[in-house]
Amino acid sequence: TTGNKTSAITFVILGFSHRPDMKVIFFILFLCIYIIMVLGNLIILLVINMDPVLHTPMYFFLRNLSFLEICYTSVTLLRVLVSLLSSDTSISFAGCAAQMYFFLFFGATECCLLAAMAYDRYRAICNPVDYMVIMNKKECMQLAASSWICGNLVALGHTTFIFSLPFCGSNVINHFFCEIQPVLMLVCVDTYWSELQIILAAAFVIMMPFLLTLVSYGLIISSILKIGSAKERYKAFSTCFSHLTVVTLFYGTVVFIYIRPKSSYSLDADKVVSLFCSGVSPILNPFIYSLRNREVKGALFKMRMKLFYHNF
Repeated sequence: TTGNKTSAITFVILGFSHRPDMKVIFFILFLCIYIIMVLGNLIILLVINMDPVLHTPMYFFLRNLSFLEICYTSVTLLRVLVSLLSSDTSISFAGCAAQMYFFLFFGATECCLLAAMAYDRYRAICNPVDYMVIMNKKECMQLAASSWICGNLVALGHTTFIFSLPFCGSNVINHFFCEIQPVLMLVCVDTYWSELQIILAAAFVIMMPFLLTLVSYGLIISSILKIGSAKERYKAFSTCFSHLTVVTLFYGTVVFIYIRPKSSYSLDADKVVSLFCSGVSPILNPFIYSLRNREVKGALFKMRMKLFYHNF
């Protein structure tokens, strides 16, 4: 297959077309998930922007995370919603490459951003006196920018590599978006070494931020255990609880999807699990940060009071 021939391919995304009787139910379900996710993260963004009390490094990173979650979920769920409304589930070669790029971009960026947030919590608990000096505006901007740049480089490298391979034969992607493994199945050369390189690169991208997060929390726990008062220990750890919950959800779902025995791997099952993970986690994050955080709850209360008095 020549480069020109490959780039002229139009892929067909199978999605949930094997259940046409469930299209309406799927559409309503995914639309509700998407609306709740967008509204939840937009409220977090609005609250942080409006309340000066929340203009701190921790909430600067949370604002980045909320924006990232909206983008991350939009890449997959919007495509699912469009395909459920239309009988045409085709996607161009360039469109498929773009979708994979943005999915990897936002996913890799979130890995790095969660590590930056763990580092912020380490500085806040282990160096409370110098915290605001160390985690100044410039430092926060650099950490956030590094996360986005790293995510971009990872996505660009993976997408360029995969879509430079020759495609032939079937053009049907047995997934609801252009994910790596289903796309690689359409390549007409032996993909063993290609898959090995992708796995090693992905392991590095996922494990490096994860190890940095683990190191940060190891130092945090060590520092908390040195605090004499049980009440003060709980207070210190409570500032990490929301982030730790989000980290557990994020990496837990990644492990559940990608680290499984081959005997249990199924493309149909993988579609359902991927959709569940890409939709549920971004919905839960705003609730985790609002329900477990006194400052966010206070800011939400103040915002409601302002709206109430404005209307009356």
